[in-house]
Amino acid sequence: MGRILIGGIAALACFMLVESLTCNQCSFGLLGLCVSPSTVECPTNTSQCFTGKATFASISSSFGFNTQGCIAEAKCNATANATLLGVTYEATVNCCSTDRCNPVQSGAPSTRMTLASAIAAAVLTSAWGSLL
Repeated sequence: MGRILIGGIAALACFMLVESLTCNQCSFGLLGLCVSPSTVECPTNTSQCFTGKATFASISSSFGFNTQGCIAEAKCNATANATLLGVTYEATVNCCSTDRCNPVQSGAPSTRMTLASAIAAAVLTSAWGSLL
């Protein structure tokens, strides 16, 4: 009975010693600036910190949306092309595996955009891109 108890305590100690990864989180960013930056702890030991960016090359190479947080390791370091409202964009996901290794850029409070204004800017830019 004593060995079972010691084994259970040892197993519990192993789980407690596992450190979770802390990443910067950005649910929505525009032009490289995060609207509402925060931090998040990854839920599993197979997660990594990521920075994802969608850029619209036909509009401008610097225009794009970004997001950050935790992602499954299997989805890391990928690139894909897609179309949104007739405009082609490239989505990239870059990962890293140390605490807060995905640096977040946030604007000063006076430069932060509300979600509605960011969406309006995206739709307007997309419409301009389709006219060109």
